[in-house]
Amino acid sequence: MFANSRSVTSNQTGIHNDLERVVRRHLQSPWQAPIADHDAQAFAQLQQWRQAQGAERPLMLDSGCGTGRSSLLLASQHPEALVVGVDQSAARLERAGRRFQALPDNLLLLRADCAGLWRLMAGEGRQLLRHQILYPNPWPKSAHLKRRWHGHPVWPTMLSLGGVLEMRSNWLLYLQEVRDALAISGIDAALSELPLQSEPLTDFEEKYQASGQVNWQLTATL
Repeated sequence: MFANSRSVTSNQTGIHNDLERVVRRHLQSPWQAPIADHDAQAFAQLQQWRQAQGAERPLMLDSGCGTGRSSLLLASQHPEALVVGVDQSAARLERAGRRFQALPDNLLLLRADCAGLWRLMAGEGRQLLRHQILYPNPWPKSAHLKRRWHGHPVWPTMLSLGGVLEMRSNWLLYLQEVRDALAISGIDAALSELPLQSEPLTDFEEKYQASGQVNWQLTATL
């Protein structure tokens, strides 16, 4: 059913000309936008859950988790850690609830905007052991640079959460830009092609593999 998956179509053929200017501006100017009430409520839910499960346990974040496939796998692989899968779509999270009979005790699926939640976590001094951002880039047009995480004003906040960062995409240029944005931010990153036979972490990856597309992986220690 995945055979007709399309590759990314973009009017951008190389690293965006404005990348360095945009990243440096965000690094120099903290984002001051107000936090939405629903993000504050989600953060309170996260805080309560952590206290109940053991706030001293290492924390891992799966941002843009969709239907929770990657979050469940991460929680299963790291029973010693607390794993939070975050997505802004109620429909996708409801699908996760239907998909899995029960979630492990160390996994919380949370509806929130990643940018708001990251800011609240950083404001409380939260540090991550691992941070996954596996949702493929949804903004391929050149005019949408500032909507990509590395061009967004929340970029410095995301970096401040620390931990091992892993990002995946079927659009190489997107991850090349992330690598360059990390370099501008003083952080080294590795970028590699994922074998076609590797286990997909998300439904998107499975779809791309089935259609013969290459998936790419970026890793960095923040």
